[in-house]
Amino acid sequence: MNPTDIATTQRVDAFVSAARPLESGDLHHLHQLAVSVAWPHRSRDLRLLMLLGRGYLALDEIERVLASGMYFEMGEDFAMLGMMITAPRLQTFGAGRWLLDRILADCGGRDLRLNATRAAYRLYESAGFVPVATVHQRQGMVGEGPLPEGGPTCPVRTLQASDLAALPALDQVAFGAERRAVLEALFAVSEGTVALRDGVPAGFALIRDFGRGRVIGPVVAEDEAMAMALIAPLVTRHRGQFLRIDTACDSPTFFAFLDAAGLDAFDTVTQMRLGKQRGGDGSVRTFGLAAHTLG
Repeated sequence: MNPTDIATTQRVDAFVSAARPLESGDLHHLHQLAVSVAWPHRSRDLRLLMLLGRGYLALDEIERVLASGMYFEMGEDFAMLGMMITAPRLQTFGAGRWLLDRILADCGGRDLRLNATRAAYRLYESAGFVPVATVHQRQGMVGEGPLPEGGPTCPVRTLQASDLAALPALDQVAFGAERRAVLEALFAVSEGTVALRDGVPAGFALIRDFGRGRVIGPVVAEDEAMAMALIAPLVTRHRGQFLRIDTACDSPTFFAFLDAAGLDAFDTVTQMRLGKQRGGDGSVRTFGLAAHTLG
């Protein structure tokens, strides 16, 4: 679809609305929308996303914010879509599809991925996206009890600055696209762990401030035993605190580990794609998303 074929204005409710590119001064608009749909994003979280991506806002004639949509280019031929929010009272007026069409036009030729809420699933399906996996949002206050052993794995230690150069290549195998800029931004605000095989990083996990507390992700590992070994020290350091992890892994063993940590089942979203499938079939896999918006 050519961007010039998409109308620049649309009647929504009783007013004509206009779409414009998201600007640096729009943080409060984006936060207003997130609050309206009960998403937990704080201003710091949205500031990071605005640093990494581009997108649009729809506003009406009296400057009410109606909808948002963002995309995050990763490499030359891939993008994640996210922050697709429509104010609840206007979700049947077409503003979400209007912005989605603009983003699809901007991303023409790229393989695309997103994580769809139940409310938005039909919108993305109608645009040609197909389901890939269920992403489980697990969260809660970390308990005091012991964590199950994950079985034999390689040594795990605290992530060091000297490890960072090796991690984007691991992430690219697991994720299926090059997202060095995203990882560099996450490294700047995260701590983490790394698994070593013969002294070389073989997997890693990050943790950072997000929403109500902290979020673990991305987690990149060879198998669930390594993933649990990477996550366990992060959980232990945050006993009594609120943690979250979003994972497409549906292993009973992995779920039992998260249950023991106090990270209970909270919600699910559907990972969807437009274009070819990326990642998931290499030597490492993603066991924890960086964010719904960033994959």
